[in-house]
Formats: sequence, C-alpha cells, structure tokens
Amino acid sequence: MIPSALCSQLERGLADFLRMSFWSPTPGMEGVIDRLLDTPGAVFKGPYVSAKLPFQQGGADEFFPQVPLGFPAHRHQEQAFERLTGTNPRSTLVATGTGSGKTECFLWPILEYCRSRVGTPGIKAIIVYPMNALATDQAGRIAKAVHTNSALRGGVRAGLYIGESPGQKHSSHKTMGPDHLITDRGTMRLNPPDILLTNYKMLDYLLIRSGDQDLWQHNHGDPLRYLVVDELHTFDGAQGTDLACLIRRLKTRLKVEPGKLCCVGTSATLGGGDSTDTLRSYAEDIFGVTFDKGAVITETRQSPTEFFGGTLIEFAGSVAEDVRDRLDPSRHPTPQEYVAAQQQLWFDEALETTPGSDLWRVELGEQLLRHSTLRNLVTLLAQAPVPLDELVANISRTSRTLREDPKFAKRTLVSFLSLVSEARSWLPERAEAKARREAAGTPRPTRPFLDVRIQIWQRELRRMVADVAPKPTL
Repeated sequence: MIPSALCSQLERGLADFLRMSFWSPTPGMEGVIDRLLDTPGAVFKGPYVSAKLPFQQGGADEFFPQVPLGFPAHRHQEQAFERLTGTNPRSTLVATGTGSGKTECFLWPILEYCRSRVGTPGIKAIIVYPMNALATDQAGRIAKAVHTNSALRGGVRAGLYIGESPGQKHSSHKTMGPDHLITDRGTMRLNPPDILLTNYKMLDYLLIRSGDQDLWQHNHGDPLRYLVVDELHTFDGAQGTDLACLIRRLKTRLKVEPGKLCCVGTSATLGGGDSTDTLRSYAEDIFGVTFDKGAVITETRQSPTEFFGGTLIEFAGSVAEDVRDRLDPSRHPTPQEYVAAQQQLWFDEALETTPGSDLWRVELGEQLLRHSTLRNLVTLLAQAPVPLDELVANISRTSRTLREDPKFAKRTLVSFLSLVSEARSWLPERAEAKARREAAGTPRPTRPFLDVRIQIWQRELRRMVADVAPKPTL
C-alpha cells in the first residue's frame, strides 16, 4: 500500500460519493454539496504526514540466551527486559507506538520465567486483552515464538480462554501448535497452562464459575508472577473501575502476597509533559501496586545524524516539469509500476534488481539516503505530523517551478513519499539467527525504511442545516 497516493484517491472517491448521494433537485439548492466540499476544512481535515526515524538499537549481546529474539532488541525493549527479569521484576508500563515491539517487551521475560520453571504447576502469567480479536491475533504470535524455540517447545504451555460470538465456533485444540495455543477448556482445567490469554469479562467468569475453579488449583501465593493488561488506555471510565475491582479480587482469590506480582500495562504513545505521571497514577489505581518513576518505558528513535550516518548527498532537485503526467498514480496499471516509474523520475536510471523485490526496496532506500529531498523531509517532520499542504509549501521553497505550480508540487511530493513508503532496510540479525534462516532457506528479513503515516479526517455529516441565502451553504 502506498499511503501518499492512496490518500488523495480516497478523498476524491469520498467526495464523488457525497456528490452522487446527496444531490438536490430543489431550486436554489443546486451545487450546495459542491460548495461544501470546496470549503477548506468543511468536510476533510488533512492529510497530515509523519515520517518517523527507526528505533534506536539496544546492545549487541542476546538478553535471553535460552530464548533468543533472533535480532537485536530496540533500546526501549531492553529497558523493559531489565525491569521485568530477575528474582524481583518491577511493575512496568510500556508506552510506545504501533510497530515498536510492545508485545516482545513483556512476552520474552514471561517466556524466560516459564522456561526456568518448566514442570512447576500453576498459571504463571495472565495476559488480559480488551478485545477477542486482539487476543486471537496475539495467540498466533505466541504460538510461533514457542514452537520455533527448542528450549520452549514441549515445555512451556499457553492457553487462550475467551468467549465466542453468537454463531461463531473456534477449533478446540488440546495441545499447542505452530500457529495456535491450547483452546480446549477441559484440557486447561485439568492441566492449567503456564500462560493464560483472556479478556477481562472472561477472567471475571473464571474467578466465580464453579466449573472453572480447577484452573486455579495450583495457584496459591507464588506461581502467578506476571499480570499484563494490553492496551491499558482503552480501559477508561466504568470499564476501568470494573478492571480495578477484578484485579483486586484476583489477587485475593489466589492469595497473592504483596510485592510478588509484577504488573505490566501497555499503552499508546504519550503526549509529553505530565503524561508520564498521569499514566503512572492511573495504572496504580487500576493495578493496586506502586509504579516507580522509572516505570514508564517510552520509545527512543535515532537522531538524523545516526540515521544518515555520514552519507553524502549525491542527488538533488526535483522531477522535470515535462513528465508531470507520469506523476499521476491513476495512469499506472499497478502500484508497483507506479513506484518503479517514480524511482526512474527521481534518479534518472532504473535499479537493476526486480522492482518490488526486497533487494530492490533496500537499494531504493540506499538511494534515498543520498537525496537532498529526504534530508529536508526528515528536518520538517522531526517533531510532529505536518499538514500536507504546509509540507508542500515548505518543500516548494527549494524550486521556483514548484513554487509557481502548487498542483505539480503536491504531486511531486506525493511521488517522493511513495518511494519512502516503499523503501526498506535490512533488519539486523544475529549470527545464530542468520544461520538458522539460511538453513531453512527463508529470505532475509527487512524493516520499513521510515515509519511513514498519512492521516485524513472526515467530518461526520449529520444534523446539518443550510442557511437562508440566494446560494445556500451547509
């Protein structure tokens, strides 16, 4: 998906839909929808563009030798590992963005703890999700992590215990597999898993239903070490109060000794200022434990100096005005052909590798590093998302042609952003992970070159009125 190109197409499609759906034959009301759509900010806000630099890498050593990640952890992941491992793990809040590896922050310490206590009965970690869909998705990731590690496979067990939607039936698994956890409830009652994935409503049932009491038969005092609430910020208002009461009942029911339970919450990124203290206070109300001043883990990204790494500028300027038609995404049969065409426009010659392949995308990223426009983009987007029109105006300052033709300037910027979105970088991997990958014949993993996001907001069209005028407006 190419967000910069898709965004403009989406806005045009929505505008066309509104024109066709709400046209009016009433005299005097002709063109009222067109006038509404032509008013800046009346229907659409944005697009807003952000392009974040990669996360800072952690140390070179494997944090969990017996349960290796396979790739160098991010710095914020290592900070979480340091707090969540050892004989006395400390309650922690992970407040990082989408795609930052929040799950790994708490999952790997849990897996290491369970590995070190294979054969010890009882549920050792409970992970609470706000939605069944999220729990099911994470269950697949955990199953894969356990299955691909010989130190975990066959020893560490995890189960998914959630409700089912009306008319929906899930396969019942009595054992773990490469893509699923234990889901058979009878099996989990007879032999409770080490890790239990559930939602807060189901956890409430598990504490009070007589038929589920065998789940807790081995949990008295010490076995339960971790309690994780994913997407903690979604539990607000009455739902947050319910969750807080549930956690206190859980600790009482299992006779958890004070200071023995490590509580973990994941949250969206923070806005800065007093947000850290507010989140800590909120989490203390929910979990009923103390979160120290260092409990909130936030993301750390590379600086522009680290990202460019001394790379010199070899390409500058914009595309030629006489090829403006090739900037239009609708003139290309496929997104891949569009991106390949934009690469030739910006760098004159096509890359020798196959367009769309991982190697082509990595080579594209290496080209972009040497282009002056990328330096300008990183500078302009360093702090916060920027409206696309404002970004176009700033980029246009580098070229007289762009300043004189805003429409051409916008298409030029969309073209360059499409290249940045398509580009990739090789994911760093450790020697042992590389050896396993090559033995299995799997391709080398990649990661996004930059974290490009484009947001567009549409106003809800309800309770609208028109003024009384010769040409009414909404």
